[in-house]
Amino acid sequence: MEIVLVRHALPLRVELETGIADPELAAEGHEQAAKMAAYLGVEEIEAIYVSPLRRALETARPLCKVLGLEAVVSEGVAEFDRNSSEYVPMEELRATNDPRWEKLLRGEWDGIDEEPSVFKARVVASVEEIIDQHPGGRVVVVCHGGVINQYLAHVLGIETHVGFFYPQYTSIHRVMAARSGERSIMSINEAAHLR
Repeated sequence: MEIVLVRHALPLRVELETGIADPELAAEGHEQAAKMAAYLGVEEIEAIYVSPLRRALETARPLCKVLGLEAVVSEGVAEFDRNSSEYVPMEELRATNDPRWEKLLRGEWDGIDEEPSVFKARVVASVEEIIDQHPGGRVVVVCHGGVINQYLAHVLGIETHVGFFYPQYTSIHRVMAARSGERSIMSINEAAHLR
């Protein structure tokens, strides 16, 4: 089977004093989601799974409409910072050399809800469960950069705190999953649909 991991589109920046930041998509993010839906909408897709976070749900919506499928919410593919009071796009943190970017690279960011090893175990178990439920099909999982990094690191057999590469917004990452347990990466960071 083929599992297609899609990072959510660009969300708004949200920084709260208290509560959980669960931002909606920015206008550009809605455009990215529509382009991704048009691109993947011509493929035979059996099911769409999605993180419970708003940015992922809104990204999946156009693809669900194109394919006539209802997304299945999977708590296991939520991002590591799901309960954080802020969401600042990584590009902004990196571009401004924000101290939060440096802390994130060291695995010390305050918004992380679980230890990196626990996060990775959750992600891998959740993706593998989705694979087991769809032998021989093609399934899309709309999720997050950290989730994609951890699952692909698992397939490659490498360790990383948060990630080893930067997935673009609505980028597509494909893995072939054999019934025998072998996993092969077919593509990383497909983004031609954004041109």
